[in-house]
Amino acid sequence: MLIQELSRQESLDLLARAHLGRLACAHKSQPYVVPFYFAYDNEYLYSFSTVGQKIEWMRANPKVCVEADEVVSPQQWMSVIVFGRYEELPNIPEWRGARELARKKLLERNAIWWEPGYAKTILHDRERPLAAFFYRIHVEQITGHRATPEPATPHRARPSMTGPIGGEWLQKILRPVRKHP
Repeated sequence: MLIQELSRQESLDLLARAHLGRLACAHKSQPYVVPFYFAYDNEYLYSFSTVGQKIEWMRANPKVCVEADEVVSPQQWMSVIVFGRYEELPNIPEWRGARELARKKLLERNAIWWEPGYAKTILHDRERPLAAFFYRIHVEQITGHRATPEPATPHRARPSMTGPIGGEWLQKILRPVRKHP
């Protein structure tokens, strides 16, 4: 397998194709990772949620990390890591454009984009209030890697473990051992 670094544009292209990632946040030195749906547009990841642990933690510490990937096989995959900043899109006139963009981008990706964030949830034996809102993550830094199967080596160029003494690497290693009884 060969692992190569992705260019910034290749990493952003993967974000544009992806819709599911893992969102990491931290509070009081405790990390927390959750899956989340998003839509990428112009240096932002847009998403939708209701208030819960991740929102409370991101409000307290807006520095977040996102991982998204495309996996074909264990030897063929692409993965990106985004370091970014959480930002709520409040339901006030000044933020109407950003909220509409988020809704439009999420709707283009999935007709039921709202369902995971708006699902009925029971926390601590109580139903969670369903106060829904949009948020975005500003992409401040991004890195990515790609794994591909290594090209096959031509048969004659492969080292042989059973070749004649003196000609192949294993035989060279074993020669001193064979001389001593």
